[in-house]
Amino acid sequence: MITDLYLIGIGAGSPAHVTQEGMQALRDAHVILMPNKGEEKSDLVRVRHEIIAASGSRAQIVVFDYPVRDPSLPYQKRVSHWHDEIARCWQSALPHAVTGPVALLVWGDPSLYDSTLRIADRLAPKPNIRVVPGITALQALTAAHAIPFNAVGGAVQVTTGRNLREQGWPDGVDRIAVMLDGRADFTHLPSDGLYVWWGAYLGMDQQILVSGHLRDVAEKIRSLRADARETHGWIMDCCLMQRNL
Repeated sequence: MITDLYLIGIGAGSPAHVTQEGMQALRDAHVILMPNKGEEKSDLVRVRHEIIAASGSRAQIVVFDYPVRDPSLPYQKRVSHWHDEIARCWQSALPHAVTGPVALLVWGDPSLYDSTLRIADRLAPKPNIRVVPGITALQALTAAHAIPFNAVGGAVQVTTGRNLREQGWPDGVDRIAVMLDGRADFTHLPSDGLYVWWGAYLGMDQQILVSGHLRDVAEKIRSLRADARETHGWIMDCCLMQRNL
């Protein structure tokens, strides 16, 4: 049973992106749950181990196999069922007697386009949850490109690749940030007047950055994404887009 759960944002892949509060939370944890997502994503485990080592934590590391989504289910039901399975994995992986806080390392930030908090809500009894914010992918992206997040006096809408695919560019918005776009749907938007700042593996040694008018760089981004995914077995990326720049 988990009584105290620490959800620690660990940035976008670099131990240097983890806050001092996050490092202290790792040192305070008694158990750290480590997801195993298969050999193809072993880099994600390696990076987590590097961050734990850099923190000086002496917590017990407990590995659990990460369930996969059932592609036969409708999207919302598929995600809900998947979250149920992950919560069960957390519970079953833990030693019977946990005498202190249990920590989970969350890529990026637990509060921005991440479902760890929703999964934690499924635990029974519900533990005391502490969220330690991390560097978000969007912060890492804008820093890497040396640009501000918003235009002067302007708003930014954060959306997903699925939303772009189903609804297109949102009405009344000139700048969007695109997360969770595994199919790079943003590169297939009508490209006239669109400028993009894109990045993958942000903060890691293999970081890739591309910026330019979408009509000029869309094919380059698609090619780089495909090559990087084949090389590393996984990819995490996001982008910021501006209309009429």
